Amino acid sequence: MSFNIAHGRGMDGVMDLERIATEIEESGAEIIGLQEVDRHWSDRSDFEDQAKWLAERLDMHYVYGANLDREPLEEGDPNRQYGTAVLSEYPIIDSQNHLLTLMVIEGEHNEQRGLLETVINVKGNHIRFFNTHLGLKEVERLVNIQEIFDIVDEDNKPSIIVGDFNAYPGDEEIDLMEERFDDVFVSLGLNDAYTFPAPYVDPETGEVTEPNARIDYIFSDKDLEYQNARVIHTSVSDHLPILIEFTLDRSRPYENGR
Repeated sequence: MSFNIAHGRGMDGVMDLERIATEIEESGAEIIGLQEVDRHWSDRSDFEDQAKWLAERLDMHYVYGANLDREPLEEGDPNRQYGTAVLSEYPIIDSQNHLLTLMVIEGEHNEQRGLLETVINVKGNHIRFFNTHLGLKEVERLVNIQEIFDIVDEDNKPSIIVGDFNAYPGDEEIDLMEERFDDVFVSLGLNDAYTFPAPYVDPETGEVTEPNARIDYIFSDKDLEYQNARVIHTSVSDHLPILIEFTLDRSRPYENGR
């Protein structure tokens, strides 16, 4: 699963991690990449360590990647962090958060982005599961895509990359990803798997919001087997979670005995 949780805030403006946990639980997802995850960030999320809370609630392993790391508001408190997380029913045997190049452009939204890399032991299969949330500037995303390629090339384990890419099908950065990896939804004929904004009916105005953009993706090595892709329609975040089912070949060899 890939799920931008908007720090737990739903389309109704209510911050509720239990709703996020319930959607994950009911989906049956076993490995989840989360974006926009707070850790002691501010009162908007009650200074909660959201990745830890969700992992404990779902009885999963987890790692967190802090792309923003700020001093606490009060001395002695933990740092205020914002970034991505990976939850897994299977052991996470290695992880590293790679900070990607930040291009500071005056008048633009300048935010540090990262690629959270994990190695997960799925019943004896060691897979690399990557989670990212790219920025709003096209020139920066193009540089970051090349950095992602370089990081993936460091090892030959099977790779899955998920995240909020803030880019649309047909954009150059997505074309580059599709040259290198399978866009699993496109491969399964689901080109219109819209993920943003989440559906919502404003109770006061009656205004209807419908998903009309595809900016959340799951990419995989081209030799992995997958099926049953779907989008979950929910309003517990401003993005919709997406899922895919992979079948792993345990006999796939690794170099150097890995």
